[in-house]
Amino acid sequence: MKAMTLLALGMLCCAPVSAQWFVAPFGGYSFGANDFDLSNTEDDNSGSLSIEESGHYGAMAGAMVDDTGSVYLYYSHQDTDLRSGGAFSPQLLESLSVDYLHLGGTRYYPQAQFNPYISASIGLTQLRPGGDLSNETKFSMGLGTGLEYELGQRLSFFAEIRGFATFTDSEGGILCDGEGCVWKIKSGMFWQGQANLGLRLRF
Repeated sequence: MKAMTLLALGMLCCAPVSAQWFVAPFGGYSFGANDFDLSNTEDDNSGSLSIEESGHYGAMAGAMVDDTGSVYLYYSHQDTDLRSGGAFSPQLLESLSVDYLHLGGTRYYPQAQFNPYISASIGLTQLRPGGDLSNETKFSMGLGTGLEYELGQRLSFFAEIRGFATFTDSEGGILCDGEGCVWKIKSGMFWQGQANLGLRLRF
């Protein structure tokens, strides 16, 4: 993820000198992840894993590029579990951390103190299973919509919903350890939704 961080800093540094910077911590709930359909590389067994719904937290940092638009760096972290189906044995169930690191842009539609907005982003999703299994880092895209309410000149409250599509290699292995990858992922994408509440501070 170092390359994404450097790219993000480069984009933010290119913002106009007069841009208004902001930070926006948030918390929320991750939901709706679809199943990973998997096949065993050693026999004909198949199974599925899905990401359990749970809470998450994160932050955005960015700059307003005009009165109605912004660019930002988005990070969220979720601690959750994998839920099994099909031929999986209990020992394949592991804890899981899900991180999103995205570059994005937002377009606001000001209505007095209320600012509805839409947002789009691209970046990386990292899946970190517990135990001896390897981490997986994949390309992902996000879309979102929300409503911001101005509490003051510099502080605002926002509520939003985001959806993330993470692209997986349908020919690649998953749940790998030091001895190799026993399971191969069959699907090329998985989805996950987020509902967020947060505060944005401009400076």
